[in-house]
Amino acid sequence: MEEPRIIKKYPNRRLYDTATSQYITLEGVRALVLAQTPFQVVDNQTGEDITRGILLQIISEQEEKGMPLFSNALLSGLIHFQGDALQSSLTDYLEKSLLLFVDQQAVFRKQLQAPLAATAATPLAIIHEMAERHFALWKTWQESLFPEGNQKGSSSPE
Repeated sequence: MEEPRIIKKYPNRRLYDTATSQYITLEGVRALVLAQTPFQVVDNQTGEDITRGILLQIISEQEEKGMPLFSNALLSGLIHFQGDALQSSLTDYLEKSLLLFVDQQAVFRKQLQAPLAATAATPLAIIHEMAERHFALWKTWQESLFPEGNQKGSSSPE
């Protein structure tokens, strides 16, 4: 596995990319994320890993610039679960959901690039399959949290 690039944050709030020996902006860090380049941001004085804080700062800036990714209801829900006993379960569920969504998006894009006549799957069928997989993930997560409630006739949207 590739060693992560080290980006140092200095007290003057500037970020320094040690791989390129240049200062880097938050937009530059965002570009690293989009390029899937492994990196770690460390506080130059303490050596503390502050990657999460920088990523949150990038998300915050992006939310303010354009069309928000997070609705008020979603953000309120995330705040509600912070410190809750189910926080780690929600984190695990969201991570797995995002990975599933990314995988399905890659399949969807690949199939759309091929001529639709050459493939048996239509865009609607692909979306339906993605929804079915997401529902199965949601149901598994719910069953792991509430195993006793699943024997009394859980409902399924069929």
